[in-house]
Amino acid sequence: MTEILSAADLVAGFAGHEPVLDGASVRVRRGARMALLGPNGSGKTTLLRCLAGSLKPLRGAIRAEGAALAHDRASLRRHRRLVQLVLQDPDDQLFSADVTQDVSFGPLNLGLAEEEARARVEEALELLAVTHLAERPTHQLSYGERKRVAIAGAVAMRPSVLLLDEPTAGLDPAGVAELMATLDGLDVTVVLATHDVDLALSWADEVAVVGGRRVRQGEPSILGDEDLLASARLRRPWQLELLHQLGLPASPLPRTVDDVARAIQC
Repeated sequence: MTEILSAADLVAGFAGHEPVLDGASVRVRRGARMALLGPNGSGKTTLLRCLAGSLKPLRGAIRAEGAALAHDRASLRRHRRLVQLVLQDPDDQLFSADVTQDVSFGPLNLGLAEEEARARVEEALELLAVTHLAERPTHQLSYGERKRVAIAGAVAMRPSVLLLDEPTAGLDPAGVAELMATLDGLDVTVVLATHDVDLALSWADEVAVVGGRRVRQGEPSILGDEDLLASARLRRPWQLELLHQLGLPASPLPRTVDDVARAIQC
């Protein structure tokens, strides 16, 4: 797969403080399902904001579809057509009177005709299974519904890459399963920041671990690297921990309950 989004040698943070990221690099392949892992405060959100163009790094380069992000008005406008970020707290993104108005804000801001914007809104609401909420005031939505509507607003922009900051935080297990199934149905590259190593192993086809101000990227099998997990203050995924406790090899990599069951039976 070709590279669609990348960050190279980023130094990023806030004035008057030590950089949150220092020499961080990551490459996102087209069509990938990438889990961005790390404990709270490790720099996951900072990296996502840099990738989205909403935070200008102190040094380093961001590229999308081969084009460097220059952080001028024209470059940012092009970049945000390609890359959309959904923040952890949906209330940071929902501000219109009702769901339809909120989801239509982005497409209308692109200058699309009302008919085209309406079509995008209807499509996004259907994809996120919230069509029945179209006329609902946003302040009357449940937390899980607000999460879905915030994602719908990003999907309505028809980006090439969708960046999600802790999208499963605050959801019950059924809500997590439903949201992940929905994300799997989207025809878009997804980068999902989380501290849930179990979710990362079961869902992602690539993993990037943020720690020590840098990023280590690889296949999900890197979640078996004890030194990496310790340095990033992450635990071993339950799939690998169970096989470890039973003295069984974790090859091929067990990602689901069925995979673990087969490994035990062999």
